[in-house]
Formats: sequence, C-alpha cells, structure tokens
Amino acid sequence: MIDLYTAKTPNGRKIAIMLEECGLDYRPIMIDIGKGEQFSAAFIRVNPNSKIPAIVDHDGDGGPVTVFESGAILDYLAARTGRFMPAGAAARAACMSWLFWQAANVGPMFGQANHFGNVAPEKLPYAMERFSGEAARLIALTDRELSTRPFLAGDYSVADMAAYPWMKVALDGIVKARPEIAGEGKHIRRWLADIGSRPAVERGMAVGQAAA
Repeated sequence: MIDLYTAKTPNGRKIAIMLEECGLDYRPIMIDIGKGEQFSAAFIRVNPNSKIPAIVDHDGDGGPVTVFESGAILDYLAARTGRFMPAGAAARAACMSWLFWQAANVGPMFGQANHFGNVAPEKLPYAMERFSGEAARLIALTDRELSTRPFLAGDYSVADMAAYPWMKVALDGIVKARPEIAGEGKHIRRWLADIGSRPAVERGMAVGQAAA
C-alpha cells in the first residue's frame, strides 16, 4: 500500500494519475493547504519542505520508502513498476528532460503567472508581464513540439502525466492573456484530449473531489 499525501492541485493530481495508470494500491491522504496542514509536525516528517505531493510506499524494497517532490515520485514509481519510462538511454534521457522541464519551468511559471495575475492583493505590472510572458512562451514551445509527435517524449510517459494537469487548468487563460506569444495551442488541445480520454487519467484527476 502507498500513502499519497496530496491536494486538489496539478502537482497532486499528476501522482494520482501515475498510481492509477500503474494499478497500484494507494490511499489518498488529503492535505488542506489552505488551512496550513502542510506545516504540521506529522506532515513535515514525511516532507520536510512542507509541500505536496509526497508518498510513503509501505511495500518498498527493504521497508517503507518515503519520496517527496513530484518528479522524484514519478521516477520512483516508474522504476518500481517498469512502466511509463523508456528503457533505452536516449529515450530515457528525452523523457527525463521533459519531466525536469515541467518541474523547473511549467509549474513555477504557471503558478507565478496565476498568483500575480489573479491572487496577489497588489497588481504589479512588471511581475504580471514577466510571468505571463514566460508562461505563454512555454505554451508556444509545447505546441510546437507536439506538432511533431503525439506525446512530449514520443510515447506516453511520466513526462505527459507531469505536464497534463498544469496544461489542462492553465491553457485557456494563458492563451487569452498573451495570444501574441502563446498562439492558439491547437496541438496541445489534441494532446489534452488524447490524455484526458484515458480512464486512469479520469480517475486520477478525480481524486479528492469528494473532499471539500
């Protein structure tokens, strides 16, 4: 059994998708980040950085294994199951490159664009311009890459699971805000539809919906 510490956010959903795709037994443990539960002593013992997601694999090699940071969790689960990560050196390198690209670029830039555009109490034009522009550049880059292949690293992989929840929630807003940079996202929309039609993705995206 795997304990999944998560929330109804893109980073939490990407792990639920992978667990569902792999058919692993897991228990979602919802962390209310709005109430600050991520800073509790109990959760800090799982992730000292006080961020979701995190997992505890009670059936790990040699005993329970704790993993935090979503990219590390996806890599761990891929290694544990032998699924959704290519075996060959070149293909694995491509998959890992796109996985790290999502963690280092898409999540932070989309998150900051949303914060300064929709959440921050003070509207700061420089920050709004900076982060919305970078988010739009990432949309354009993704759309260009997906015009040449069905998925980010060729075959469906952890790279797609990592990027999908972010693109699904953010694409329309970024395209509307910065169309001159982002374009229309035609190929991303095809990719979103293909991934979103997978039953495991539907189940993963629904985790925690009943918890209000």
